[in-house]
Amino acid sequence: MTKFLPLRRPLSVMARALTLAVASCASLAATTANSQAADAWPSQPLKAIVPFGPGSSPDQVARVVGEKASAILGQTIVIENKPGASGNIGTYAIANAKPDGYTFGVSITGPLVNNTLLFDKLPYAPATDLSPLTLAVHQPNVLVVPASAGIANVGQLLDALKKNPDKYNFPSPGAGTVSHLAVELLLQQIGARATHVPYPSSPAALTSLLSGDTQFAALPPIAVMPMVKDGRLKALAVTSSKRSALLPDIPTLAEVGVPGIEGSAWIGFVVSSKVPADVQKKLSDALIQAIRDPEVAKRLQAQYMDPVGSTPAEFRAYMDEELKRWEPLIKKLGIKGQ
Repeated sequence: MTKFLPLRRPLSVMARALTLAVASCASLAATTANSQAADAWPSQPLKAIVPFGPGSSPDQVARVVGEKASAILGQTIVIENKPGASGNIGTYAIANAKPDGYTFGVSITGPLVNNTLLFDKLPYAPATDLSPLTLAVHQPNVLVVPASAGIANVGQLLDALKKNPDKYNFPSPGAGTVSHLAVELLLQQIGARATHVPYPSSPAALTSLLSGDTQFAALPPIAVMPMVKDGRLKALAVTSSKRSALLPDIPTLAEVGVPGIEGSAWIGFVVSSKVPADVQKKLSDALIQAIRDPEVAKRLQAQYMDPVGSTPAEFRAYMDEELKRWEPLIKKLGIKGQ
């Protein structure tokens, strides 16, 4: 007996409509759930990762701004230090965090810009894995020497460097930071050599200077100015293009005969690019509001930092400028991350 299989009929117009309606409802439900989750954010404490050690400039910015942002958001912001690998470890932790907006962080030139040139491979791509929230502060690095060295001005330091090639060491809070690159540019311009020694933070670099392991440095003012004031260090110049209003008595390198060296040890807030855009905006708005708060600005200026509070787009554009600024030097000198 021949068996006849039933013909597979196409879905009726009504069935297709029903299928589309179910899919539409599911999509609407998901969208509504996401919207409600964003509206409820933040409903728990946040974590701010600092890719450098306690007491470093990024650490101070995270704590001062975080305290005010916590009040604005109505949730505690816990600071977590993850130093190491020129800031790459902590910055990767920010990029790789659960993308719910509850983990963000601060970082600087190296991990956000220059390390793409210094390292053959990074565990994260700054341009695509991280979203800028706001540029928090600018700060000029201060060129200093131990007071015991007997060097009174930039000219004397340059003479010592020229007469003693490879006998001087200088520290920084990581390869590719402005503390590192500003000195490399200085050495290049005067035709001298010195050995770079990277440390996990500005305080660690400062300790090496005070102990005699290194002989001169260009470090953030928050790290060195207390030692300048108590007489342990001598401030020779700042790396900004013009005198800082916060350090009016310290000349620029251009003023003392070494033009063309400009570098800001800036610090900014970033978050994983996978965080929903509306949550990113809420977090960015809170941080900008905190930075622009008069009391916060006063506290930052007391630490020799110029508050900024830029928009995310402005911060992104500035990082692009920084890459163009430092790329030629990094490639010319063949600098590699450590």
